[in-house]
Amino acid sequence: MNGPVSGPVNGPGNGPVLVAGGTGFVGRRLVAALDDAGHEVRVLTRDPGRHRGPGSPVRGDVTDADSLREPLDGCAAAYYLVHSLDSDDFESRDAAAASAFGKQAASSGLGQIVYLGGLGDDDDQLSAHLRSRRQVEALLAEHGVPVTVLRAGIVVGHGGISWEITRQLVEHLPAMVTPRWVRTRTQPVAVADVVRYLVGVLDNPDAVGRVFEIGGPDVLAYSEMLTRVAAIEGRRLPILPVPLLTPGLSSRWLAFVTDVDTRTGRNLIDSMTNTVVVTDDSIRTVVPFEPLGYDDAVRIALAERRGER
Repeated sequence: MNGPVSGPVNGPGNGPVLVAGGTGFVGRRLVAALDDAGHEVRVLTRDPGRHRGPGSPVRGDVTDADSLREPLDGCAAAYYLVHSLDSDDFESRDAAAASAFGKQAASSGLGQIVYLGGLGDDDDQLSAHLRSRRQVEALLAEHGVPVTVLRAGIVVGHGGISWEITRQLVEHLPAMVTPRWVRTRTQPVAVADVVRYLVGVLDNPDAVGRVFEIGGPDVLAYSEMLTRVAAIEGRRLPILPVPLLTPGLSSRWLAFVTDVDTRTGRNLIDSMTNTVVVTDDSIRTVVPFEPLGYDDAVRIALAERRGER
């Protein structure tokens, strides 16, 4: 997966950690956790003046290769939590950005890139979204920096797009007319546990250059996820399957009942036809802890939302 690295390599603890995507749903939580753990953190952002919270904001844009040189200079490692799912051409945009980031990371002598990708069996007919995630994994590594990949399914937490789709469907509909994909199995994971894994693989010799699958303890169909959220909220949500409701029609229907961006929703719904479960739990020996169950993750997400309102 990885070739030779050009230039000197910054080993563990020899410099700051850059977080690309550090202002997003997972990224802002990761930045706070890294800061709490005593790491010097740089947050890559196009507008440093708007950054609030821990970490030092640095100006840069993954779509502009030249802008990455200064943010990556002197860093020991970097997290890559970037995607363009709200764009029609997200595959080409994400590919170009990952290639530029990997190249500059090699020139800067980084010892490790950590990337949060997506679960899914490579032997399955993966959606465009999941195929793009696999391509990004390869492009980040093509210039020789060792890449640690964490592949996750639905991440449950306040502000996450997949979670918002789930919550808003439950709260906005008295019943759900659903497509065939509600029977697809997935393995949701709490955002707090994703962050624990992300922090745990940093500078970890057992994790460098490896691909891991992460998930919570529950394997559920999407329909089960919806009905369990409804039960926790004290609601009833009858599920009425309609086999002819295609992913394309589902995404248009989604736009009427949620405030999720239409393009992003379509790209995520396309992936809901793919089973996304953990088949290799080796991460549990590298970063050992007991992840939260789905119901507990849901309760925390709902509590966070109530606290923000």
